[in-house]
Amino acid sequence: MKTSFELTAELRNDQGKGASRRLRHAGRVPAILYGGKTEPTALSFEHSKLQLVMENEKFYSSIVQIKVGSAMHAAILRDVQRHPWKTQIVHIDLQRVSETETIRLSVQLHFVGEAISPGVKTEGGMMSHLRNELVVECLPKDLPEFLEVDVSGLHLNQSLHLSDIKLPQGVVSIELAGGKDPSIVAVHGLRAEEAEAPAAAVEAAPAAADKKADAAKKEEPKKDAKKDAKK
Repeated sequence: MKTSFELTAELRNDQGKGASRRLRHAGRVPAILYGGKTEPTALSFEHSKLQLVMENEKFYSSIVQIKVGSAMHAAILRDVQRHPWKTQIVHIDLQRVSETETIRLSVQLHFVGEAISPGVKTEGGMMSHLRNELVVECLPKDLPEFLEVDVSGLHLNQSLHLSDIKLPQGVVSIELAGGKDPSIVAVHGLRAEEAEAPAAAVEAAPAAADKKADAAKKEEPKKDAKKDAKK
């Protein structure tokens, strides 16, 4: 079952940097809703509620219902501006969607079966995720929250390509449609330095312990000499 998101917005008449700054000081986030056959609409959202829903990764690949007064608008998130160091959303852009028009959106890839992959479990390999999301095109009703990639059958030096992902009906990969089929995940052998690092750490541990013991032995005569001097 898909997660549904609904946000309540307020119209904002004042625009510009000063007006946006005042909104942020009041705990609200300035936003713009555009697209379709309607003029762009300036909105604002309550920061705490917006921040809460944006912690869910599904929000970024979902149709969001925006309530403005008594009207509802179906939209997708197009852009987010965040403060450089504060945990603050500065501005968001939303695009209206139509049930009859296709949209393009990035969808997260969820990798499953990594722990039981032969390449990782028994062949000493390491799994590398070369892609974490995929741009798809579909009607709003067909938009998936995420795409699952099963890597449980991968052996050492094997990989999966974009064409190996099973796309839901009505969903098209933009890259595949354009003739591209890049690798998205691969199992590779450990490089020499990666394999040697754990062994070096194990060998270094006893040596470090010996050095500490030698240093302690050297300190003992000094402590005895100090005691004799006090006497």
